[in-house]
Amino acid sequence: MKTLKFLVLPVLLSAFFVMASATQVNKETERIQSAVNVLREFSKMKESIPHDLIAQYKGIVIIPRLINAGLGIGGKRGKGVAMVKLPDGKWSDPVFVTLTGGSIGAQIGVQSVDLILVFRHQGVLAKVKNGDFTIGGDISAAAGPVGRSTSANTDYKLEAEVYSYSRSRGLFAGISINGSSLAIDKSATHNFYGNSLSSPEIFQAAKSKDANVIELKQTLAAM
Repeated sequence: MKTLKFLVLPVLLSAFFVMASATQVNKETERIQSAVNVLREFSKMKESIPHDLIAQYKGIVIIPRLINAGLGIGGKRGKGVAMVKLPDGKWSDPVFVTLTGGSIGAQIGVQSVDLILVFRHQGVLAKVKNGDFTIGGDISAAAGPVGRSTSANTDYKLEAEVYSYSRSRGLFAGISINGSSLAIDKSATHNFYGNSLSSPEIFQAAKSKDANVIELKQTLAAM
């Protein structure tokens, strides 16, 4: 009987660690799928993110279900993905990120919003590798223009370094993210890719054959 226990225990432990690993990977996969859904929902809106903006700008951060809560003092917390545009015009593999922030003022309640940040230069996201990047401190985010195309408004110029779009319950929702910190989620990135690639290395590549990553890129390219 003792011999049987010694034989069974390693098998059970091995199964446990495999299941734990699979659960962690599924969390990252779920985050990518949520990002795909956010892009699709934004695309369905009558006044969506302009195609011209996506075409001209070089980076994007997608945070599904960002929690924005407050009772005098507010806080924001969300997990998502970041991607940059490669020299050939295609989008890089996603890097997992977190966004956290706080605010003080007349506010009460809890709100869940889908947040998209569009970056004029990809180098801004590359700087996040060494720690948090503060929106509003390092660079400010402005409320983004809406409309299928910006060409109808000849007076409007796409000049902001970062444009912010937030959506709640199918409608655009005003939310300030200046003062929030964007950071690389190193644990999630490592769990998903299963190697020691750094965020800049992932940003420079489009090697992933994962079906969810491919779907994310196709959905973004179609916007």
